[in-house]
Amino acid sequence: MTSVTIKDVAALAGVSLATASRVLSGHPATSTESRARVSAAAEQLDFRPNAQARSLRSAKTNVLGLLVSDVRNPFFADLAHAVEQAALKTGYVILLGNANELEDQQNRFLDTLIDQRVDGVIVAPQGDGKGSISSLVNRGIPTVFVDRTVDGIDVPSVTTDSRPGISQAVRHLADQGHRRIGYIAGPQSISTGRERYAAFLGALLEAGLDQDPALTVFGDFQLESGAAATERLLQLKDPPTAILAADSPMAVGAVAKLHELGVRIGPDVALVAFDNINWFALLSPALSVIAHSVEDMGRIAVDLLLKVIDGEEPLSVSLPSELIIRESSLHRHSDPVKTQRKN
Repeated sequence: MTSVTIKDVAALAGVSLATASRVLSGHPATSTESRARVSAAAEQLDFRPNAQARSLRSAKTNVLGLLVSDVRNPFFADLAHAVEQAALKTGYVILLGNANELEDQQNRFLDTLIDQRVDGVIVAPQGDGKGSISSLVNRGIPTVFVDRTVDGIDVPSVTTDSRPGISQAVRHLADQGHRRIGYIAGPQSISTGRERYAAFLGALLEAGLDQDPALTVFGDFQLESGAAATERLLQLKDPPTAILAADSPMAVGAVAKLHELGVRIGPDVALVAFDNINWFALLSPALSVIAHSVEDMGRIAVDLLLKVIDGEEPLSVSLPSELIIRESSLHRHSDPVKTQRKN
């Protein structure tokens, strides 16, 4: 017979896993109604919490886990710094893990964080939520998602609303005379990849621009895929005159490939990147970006996690995005793009 878990109790009681965990551990930050429902469900299912595990979880470590998607991505490096600084101000230290955009590597780090009995975990998740992410939630370990979410996993999150910034970018490019905009998309297995792609398609529709599927190439949020996607776009019979990259590493790959091919950024092909990395403004030409506040994201993620640790059920937060126009998306040249300019 399959053993009953706290997840079964929460489902029968109609409450979140966090609430069920707090009730069963005797945490005072629960309502009378929640305690009654969880107690009744536990009795009905004959659920017996493991006293030893409960005792271990009650020992506070003042350590928080942070798992980022790719530590080489400047956005996640900045996010790690923001989380670390916010945590230090509240008396916590951070254990940092790097998933490298791989679900297996994510699971190894999360398993280690669980073994280390951290007080809570902030995760930029990979995959569909199976494996170690489900284990975090099922064990009642306070968890917050940052930048990304997982369908069906009910934990607080702090993310960015990509739609305003992408809509502004597409409108700006249309105003510059571009009709065919190439899009280097992120993987559709990740929430930010799906959301930004949907926002891009919606923005094309609003602007009345060409929606040729060949103008979208799917990458993996890493530099090499941005370079490969750029080359593929420029090899089209009718190539785009502008490119929007869905994250900063893929944008860097696009910049590198355009330079390699001798294609001028701005006059020949306009380029816009999602994420405002500080040194993007120092490129020549300076790179137009869709900006959102990584400092706010890190600070809010820590704030949400501490509220969960204290027994609260905070609401998720969605941060705004906006276009910052620089030289890379201005001064369009009238000639069509020619690839392989360098011999």
